[in-house]
Amino acid sequence: MHPIDNQQVKALDRAHVFHSWSAQGALDPLVIKSGAGCRLWDYDGREYLDFSSQLVNTNIGHQHPRVIAAIKAQADELTTIAPAHANWMRGRAAEKILERAPAGFAKVFFTNAGADANENAIRMARAVTGRDKILSAYRSYHGGTGSAIAATGDFRRVPNEYARGHVHFFNPWLYRSEFWAGNEEEECQRALHHLRRVIECEGPASIAGLLLETIPGTAGVLVPPPGYLAGVRALADEFGLVLIFDEVMAGFGRTGAWLALDHFDVVPDLITFAKGVNSGYVPAGGVIVNQRIAHHFDDEMFYGGLTYSGHPLAMAAICATLETMQEEGIVDNARQIGETVLSPGLARLAQRHAHVGEVRGLGVFHAIELVEDRDSRTPLAAAKVGKLKQAMLERGLLAFVVANRIHVVPPCIVTAGEAEQGLAIIDEALGTLG
Repeated sequence: MHPIDNQQVKALDRAHVFHSWSAQGALDPLVIKSGAGCRLWDYDGREYLDFSSQLVNTNIGHQHPRVIAAIKAQADELTTIAPAHANWMRGRAAEKILERAPAGFAKVFFTNAGADANENAIRMARAVTGRDKILSAYRSYHGGTGSAIAATGDFRRVPNEYARGHVHFFNPWLYRSEFWAGNEEEECQRALHHLRRVIECEGPASIAGLLLETIPGTAGVLVPPPGYLAGVRALADEFGLVLIFDEVMAGFGRTGAWLALDHFDVVPDLITFAKGVNSGYVPAGGVIVNQRIAHHFDDEMFYGGLTYSGHPLAMAAICATLETMQEEGIVDNARQIGETVLSPGLARLAQRHAHVGEVRGLGVFHAIELVEDRDSRTPLAAAKVGKLKQAMLERGLLAFVVANRIHVVPPCIVTAGEAEQGLAIIDEALGTLG
């Protein structure tokens, strides 16, 4: 067989692969052959520093040998089994996940990804309450399937709003406040008042649950102000709503904690997860279910299920990932890199470049808000963002760019040197904007 090069791979892709969230005709996908740690290579040998973690999911980095070995060992024993059966690896994975959840959580329902995790959390909330509506934020992303995309707040929901019973509200973000707030305290109080009014006007007796990303990710790494999540918990309690925290992107080390909710001392009723739980080595997600809701289904049928729920290869990857993250101090590394390299480094970029309106984040979960100028805060034009993305790629940095933002989201294993290298490339690329 002749050596494969980038052009052959791209030609094969364009001939046969239908891509997500894209008009197909203009696509020019980046070609990737292999990876290790925080590095990726194409078929022509060019190296990229992965500052995207792909879709913010390769928390343990690419090709971690311990996780690969666990998948291989499980494949030798049992590649697949129906979810109705009990399997040792499935039970161990659930046990390890529950060890990282707050007290009071009892069971794990496994799915294939984050979207169907949110689908099933919504289904549980509706079943437990006997109500229909789900409240979620405009600045959010919860997945691409029926109810998950309707719960999503960003523009991609609009052509896909086929599921019923979804209502949106504005979550807090002081930099682009919807509430004319002058500080974080005002933003928090007014956002909570707004949410209360939405609940009251929609009718509490019609609302099953509140679905929130603990820290909205795709919407821009919007760390909630102090007191906001506690206030949401209080509203959910007052009106009898199931509170669901979506930890699909923010969970399992990304923020420098095992779960992002650990930063806020607030406990929801259901927690959805995917991505970082095994870095996507084998697709997996799920819902962590508290004791009250788990007990509800002791005598009531749960009308939900998936052929590959708790797939043995995915479960082996989860067990190995969580064990390795613990033993290698990967969560603590994410915290330290965030505190000592990314936060101060991004602050310096904000001082150096007029197109940086705001930088924000925790751990290895940060974003750079790009603006035309700091006074107007007008989002940077798409053409300029495209130029910036290309400038980073030409310099060997694979960045996660959304709208007018660069999301600074390297794997949780990133070293200080790699983080500094990535920031230096972003610095140089920002300089091309003038």
